[in-house]
Amino acid sequence: MRIAIVGAGLGGLTLARVLHLHGLDAVVYEREESRTARGQGGMLDLHPDTGQRALHEAGLEAGFRALARREGQDMKLLDHTGTLLVRHDTPEDAPMERPEIDRTDLRDLLLDSLPGPAEGFPEGIVEWGREFTHATPLAGDGPGGPGGPDGPGGPDGHGGHLLHFADGSTVECDLLVGADGARSRVRPLLTDAEPRHTGVNSVDCGRIPDADRTRPDLAATVGRGNYWGIGDSQTVAAQRNGDGSIHVGISLRTPEDWFDTCGLTFEDPDRARAGLRNLLEAHGWAPPFTTLVEACEGPVVPRPIQALPIGLTWAVTPGVTLLGDAAHLMPPVGEGANLAMLDGAELALALAASPGDPGAALRGYETAMFERSETAARESEAVHTTLLSPTGAQDMAAFFQREAEHA
Repeated sequence: MRIAIVGAGLGGLTLARVLHLHGLDAVVYEREESRTARGQGGMLDLHPDTGQRALHEAGLEAGFRALARREGQDMKLLDHTGTLLVRHDTPEDAPMERPEIDRTDLRDLLLDSLPGPAEGFPEGIVEWGREFTHATPLAGDGPGGPGGPDGPGGPDGHGGHLLHFADGSTVECDLLVGADGARSRVRPLLTDAEPRHTGVNSVDCGRIPDADRTRPDLAATVGRGNYWGIGDSQTVAAQRNGDGSIHVGISLRTPEDWFDTCGLTFEDPDRARAGLRNLLEAHGWAPPFTTLVEACEGPVVPRPIQALPIGLTWAVTPGVTLLGDAAHLMPPVGEGANLAMLDGAELALALAASPGDPGAALRGYETAMFERSETAARESEAVHTTLLSPTGAQDMAAFFQREAEHA
């Protein structure tokens, strides 16, 4: 079976790795030119029942634990005035329940686990610089064409597609997996659903490099893990990364067109950060937060927060499926990467269990994926709504207090 995976993110690479362990090799097509072409973002915490479970199936638990940061589970929650509401310091002997790991390190761990050119693959399992544009069904070999009883789209559950790339090249596959994120180009083969704006816009303010040396005051403020400030429909989040830098971001409940109307010049990072500092000051944010924003370096990136409809499903379609954000984009509160990796692992296991019946494999995988993603999407929406509400600080403090009481 010729398996094509579009997108070399965490979900697509997990799928490729677990398939490889079970003797089912795939090709991953990635539009970026190399693994270092674009920054992968900051840290993420892997949950035991999703992300860590996927790494177990991928045989990469030991590598993950060598890279993960137990101390990254530290957390400080404050209101916008700088009043500390909740603090969690992780003991040195604490279990690795949700340890933080740099996204780049995790992606490299997955990439390095896949066969390269020296192992029988001309370009390696991942083919870089391959921008997928669209796919068309292959004509069937049987009398009904793609829907005929003997063709790839017939009742035997097989399907086939011709993949088209931006450079004019094409590739045939039996199974196409869209692991290509929020703006998936594979998704239209299954559904006309599109992401919708959540009413929240986010700004990546950049990083403070080598914070212990360059800004020891801010390094002490943030600590070893996550530092959250919550105001009236606004949040400021700072996070210590594995390389010693501090990554800072802002989220605001604003109209969808806010980036066009706010007057900030994102092409000039220093001016944009100065404008963001002024905005926070106008809303009464305390100096620790405004100083964190102004101390950052690097690009300032506007990010509208979008989500797919909760409970999105589609009819099983021979020869094509989705995983991760392509299937269930939801607000970013810590579930997305974990679910994408579990999707990849479970799809691979389903295909390995039914190598002669990919239709059954897709039915089983999608049924379970739809159920867990709907539950996670509802929970993510609730958390996101709470964070960006007028009483977000008090509500989140109460949430963590309840969690501590039930621990």
